[in-house]
Amino acid sequence: MSFEVPEHIRPLRDRVRRFIEDRVYPVESELDDRHDSGAVDIMRRLMREAKEAGLWALGHPKEIGGQGLPFLDYVYVNEVVGRSEYAMIALGTHSLQDSIMLNLYASPKWRDRYLAPLVAGEVFPSFAMTEPEVASSDPTQLQTAAVLDGDFWVINGRKWFTTGADRAAYTTVMVRTEPADTPPHAAFSMIVVPTDTPGYRIVRETPVLGISGGHCEVAYEDVRVPRENLLGPRGHGFLIAQQRLGPGRIFHCMRWLGQAQRAFDLMCERANTRVAFGSPLADKQQVQVMIFETAAEIQACRLLTLDAAHKLDRGDPARAEIGIIKVVGAKMLHNAIDRAIQVFGAKGLTTDTPLERMYRAARFGRIYDGPDEVHRASVARLITREYKRGRGWDFGQR
Repeated sequence: MSFEVPEHIRPLRDRVRRFIEDRVYPVESELDDRHDSGAVDIMRRLMREAKEAGLWALGHPKEIGGQGLPFLDYVYVNEVVGRSEYAMIALGTHSLQDSIMLNLYASPKWRDRYLAPLVAGEVFPSFAMTEPEVASSDPTQLQTAAVLDGDFWVINGRKWFTTGADRAAYTTVMVRTEPADTPPHAAFSMIVVPTDTPGYRIVRETPVLGISGGHCEVAYEDVRVPRENLLGPRGHGFLIAQQRLGPGRIFHCMRWLGQAQRAFDLMCERANTRVAFGSPLADKQQVQVMIFETAAEIQACRLLTLDAAHKLDRGDPARAEIGIIKVVGAKMLHNAIDRAIQVFGAKGLTTDTPLERMYRAARFGRIYDGPDEVHRASVARLITREYKRGRGWDFGQR
């Protein structure tokens, strides 16, 4: 494959970037307080403008109301979407994984109720897996459970980091539905829970590193939902989750590349314009080292991510490649923003640039969608297992 942006996708990619730079960048500071009515109005305006510009829901399949951009084309677009954390919502890409999951696995009732409004940005989804009392890096330990009582599932437990639960129409909840002697990865299911269901109680919003991002702790207290709220077959929760998370990690990494590129742009512009000791910072050897290392890490991560996306697109699960880019991408993003702040000096620590918020948000990457340590271990196991079988592991042949 060619790692260059394909010619046919460049005009659309450029339009998305211009929209983000012209419309989203100027209002980012006003969007930071997501509970402010003014911020809500601004985001609704951006969503409307994206629709008018023909940039809404680009990656959603056409049959559910999106524009049907093929996976690899959307990967390239997602790289520039990542330049602002608010662009995902402004462009309607935030609901892609959830809308596809609903379309594939939800009962006709829930597809009819949520799918079109979800793709249109009229309602918001949320997803609940992580729990406060267990190590969610091992999701087979999850304690939230659902039992059948006639034609209803009764759910009890507690989840946290259910992002967006405070404004979502529903939450897709990972719960144990099978007996204790069931193999762990066949013991869990996903159930759709409307957020206005009795017993669904938001305990608190948990600010993370000072950022109010709608990460909610939610108690499920005898929550009763119809049997038909089951998403897919019983016991298939982990299978559905993996189908959701594989492409999602590709999208995360491409958006991280967009963030890193934005930080790199700011760093290089600063290096050329800031003068110290009689010459621009760009002339200083230590700054040149930071520019070199950042450029090398961005490019290496980009090639790794596109390789993983190419494999996934042709039907390969790319488990090792996706695990690698998750770890490498999170580290690359942190390093790029950290060096940019260093070149900016004191100004980089203030809200005069987007770097201080980007830096705090970048730290999430080493934890969500699986902590780095889990991905390192799983990739190492995959590789050593192949050597044990006498097959070896040649990346050039995979």
